[in-house]
Amino acid sequence: MQKIILASNNPGKIKEFNAMLEGSYTIVSMQDMGVEEVAETGLTFVENAIIKARNASEQSGLPAIADDSGLNVEALKGEPGIYSARYSGGNDEQNIDKLLQNLQGVKNRNAYFYCAIVFVKYATDPTPIIALGEWHGEILEQRQGENGFGYDAVFYVPELKKSSAELNASVKNTLSHRALAMQDLLKKL
Repeated sequence: MQKIILASNNPGKIKEFNAMLEGSYTIVSMQDMGVEEVAETGLTFVENAIIKARNASEQSGLPAIADDSGLNVEALKGEPGIYSARYSGGNDEQNIDKLLQNLQGVKNRNAYFYCAIVFVKYATDPTPIIALGEWHGEILEQRQGENGFGYDAVFYVPELKKSSAELNASVKNTLSHRALAMQDLLKKL
């Protein structure tokens, strides 16, 4: 099995990627390899994923996978978007609080998670593989469920009549934006 560094220190993402890539690749984290984070200076999810993948590959000497993902809310003109993880300047709970506050009284609660995954063979790879995924739903007025991370507790999946945080990991790992992008990446690899 090929060893690949995942350009993340987010335990939720590391767990999801390991579950989705099980049996195909051995995933190591940035922490495992002593890789320092890089500033996400891109203006798009794809740009940020490329920046992170190149950084992780350069510092580790390994092929790298990076993702950049976030929540895009129609009524908020795409916010929080690429700033999803740092929307409030605080943690996941504070991000959700800010989102719900910004949506008070708003009827259009359509939203989608977007994920760009990038794979580079080496830091200067001129042909990174880019895979994309979208997961459409709605924003709830209050939290529901205990699973997941980020905005999962307020992201409602109408087809399943549940929030993302009410889904078990095996179901989420087949439907989510990250799962769809990963399926696309595995086909391309």
